[in-house]
Amino acid sequence: MLDSYDGDARKRERQDSVMPPQNIDGLIRIGMDEFTTSEIQTGETSIFVRSQGSGPPILLLHGFPQTHLMWRGVAPLLASTFAVVCADLRGYGLSGCPASARNHAPYAKRSMAQDMVTVMERLGFWRFSVAGHDRGGRVAYRMALDHPDRVERLAVLDVLPTKTVWDQADARFALAYWPWSLLAQPEPLPERILAAIPEAIVDDALGRWGSPSAVFPPHVRAAYVHSLRDPGHAHAICEEYRAAATIDREHDKADRARGRRIVCPILVLWSAQGVLDSWYVEKGGPIKLWRAWGDHVQGGALNAGHFFPEEVPKQTADALNRFFGAAESS
Repeated sequence: MLDSYDGDARKRERQDSVMPPQNIDGLIRIGMDEFTTSEIQTGETSIFVRSQGSGPPILLLHGFPQTHLMWRGVAPLLASTFAVVCADLRGYGLSGCPASARNHAPYAKRSMAQDMVTVMERLGFWRFSVAGHDRGGRVAYRMALDHPDRVERLAVLDVLPTKTVWDQADARFALAYWPWSLLAQPEPLPERILAAIPEAIVDDALGRWGSPSAVFPPHVRAAYVHSLRDPGHAHAICEEYRAAATIDREHDKADRARGRRIVCPILVLWSAQGVLDSWYVEKGGPIKLWRAWGDHVQGGALNAGHFFPEEVPKQTADALNRFFGAAESS
């Protein structure tokens, strides 16, 4: 199985690397039956989105090993008040997998953030709020730094800035959050692992990071496994992690050196059962660490595991509703 990885697959575009949409319609519609499906060309790739609602626009971005499906319980609750857009990041889900480069720049959070700015503009939203969980949180805060005129409010879920995480990394981190080090290794080993045993990868992530496995129905788990099984997506995801270990850190470092900060209000939510609630106590916790990057920071822990948007969707939606709704009442 390990020898089945095709190194040339990384160059394939979306139409060659994903299951036809009609074959997975039953997966992508779970909990989001009323949402409109779109495929938006950004110039470099195609981004798959589902959208619904009217009112102030909100962009929701997923993490690893998920897709936009992670918002299936949250998005419908937000769509009663907001225009909600749920997108698959480039390299994930039903979005495209553009060719990478030696410096991994096509999968830097800067490139992924530009995708989403283009997506929102094509949907008619020049200025919007964004919430990102895990990897999506990294894309979201990079967007707020690079495009301050576009981002109204920023919510980051169970995530710290990339440079902060690497600066604080130790043996606990290496063992607990294996994707950071494993998937950033040179190709093709990580790609072969992802494509060969996607079920094991997904089950380990979904089962070990504090959220009960029952939170993920079989059809949702199958959707997450599907992306990893495809060699093109496996390579793209590894490139995204390689970017986080290299060029993303350099972008963060340059911003810190210039004193560049996030100017919009920031909501920080994290798992009360996870490492953000315990590992960084001596550093002041997530709120203080994010205040090194922005002046207007608020938030707190939710009593759930890392995948709390799927585990406690109502509590997550309530917190986002209060935060994003404050922009309209101010």
